[in-house]
Amino acid sequence: MLRVTEIFRSIQGESTHAGRPCTFVRLTGCPMRCVWCDSEYTFTGGDHFTLQQVMDQVRTFACQLVEVTGGEPLAQPAALTLIERLCDEGFEVLIETGGFVTTEGVDPRAGIILDVKCPGSGEAERNHWPNLERLRPAQDEVKFVIADRADWNYAIAVIQRYGLSERTRAMLISPVWNALDLKEVAEWVSDSGLDVRLQLQLHKYIWGPEERGV
Repeated sequence: MLRVTEIFRSIQGESTHAGRPCTFVRLTGCPMRCVWCDSEYTFTGGDHFTLQQVMDQVRTFACQLVEVTGGEPLAQPAALTLIERLCDEGFEVLIETGGFVTTEGVDPRAGIILDVKCPGSGEAERNHWPNLERLRPAQDEVKFVIADRADWNYAIAVIQRYGLSERTRAMLISPVWNALDLKEVAEWVSDSGLDVRLQLQLHKYIWGPEERGV
């Protein structure tokens, strides 16, 4: 069984897959409490689904790209079985994870988008650093949500310490919604000398920051 907040089809709003049609399986629950969290509605509630019920609903959307997200999807052990079954059926699978639960058991066919928590989140001390050593350059991406210049400096330090330029498909810099001057962040990125990517949350610019299921 899985506890599910929502399953819906939209477009991918983040990562290098931004703009692509995507089915989202948003699982319920997250042990972290990032101060800027934009999905607090996933912390509680949700409905219990069997794996078969989730698969049946995903199939109805007839969309090749599927993202398993949350909350924190890997906090539910059954999510690993769901990911495996999605891969077995030939879906292109992405996992959006907060980075404090080990990714060791994730099906190697799935792509991981690993969110490294910066100090501004209030949860940086809970990063599970071995996850960075498992990143694969062909398919995995790492994301840093930044709230200020200190977070930016932290992200750069982590990138350099773990050699993420060689370990990942992409390094994403995602400013907290309405927390930073985007022109200033663009200058940080362009001046960094690193192959990092400024990532804006496309879905929020289309539907607004409060809209769910999009």
